[in-house]
Amino acid sequence: MRYLHTMVRVRDIDESLDFYCNKLGLVEKRRVENEKGRFTLIFLAAPEDAETAEKTRAPLIELTYNWDPEDYRGGRNFGHLAYEVDDIYATCQHLMDGGVTINRPPRDGHMAFIRSPDGISIELLQKGEAKPKAEPWASMENTGTW
Repeated sequence: MRYLHTMVRVRDIDESLDFYCNKLGLVEKRRVENEKGRFTLIFLAAPEDAETAEKTRAPLIELTYNWDPEDYRGGRNFGHLAYEVDDIYATCQHLMDGGVTINRPPRDGHMAFIRSPDGISIELLQKGEAKPKAEPWASMENTGTW
């Protein structure tokens, strides 16, 4: 058995690609337009997984855009995606600078949570050992839910 992808439904392709690619840093690997089924699939990979994803089509996130509008409140009870990052503080600062709310700041130097425009929780984990606690993160309060 091998992990392939996680599917996430999205309301707006442009808004979602701005979040996942421009802010979070994922890269688009392929796209499928299905006129009969009235949907678009966009497959994204983390930069460090891009080469593997090109060869094996895994591991990926599949963004599914249904052409007929639907309301996906709370991410349809989806748990969360998780990504390992080289520097949790730099990643969170980059996301904040891009207008992303850090719902659970990395107070412990190890873990943070954000949400996509469609309400999908995304966990960010520090690669290796936790970084030493640092401000403003150590005293930053939670915002919303994750």
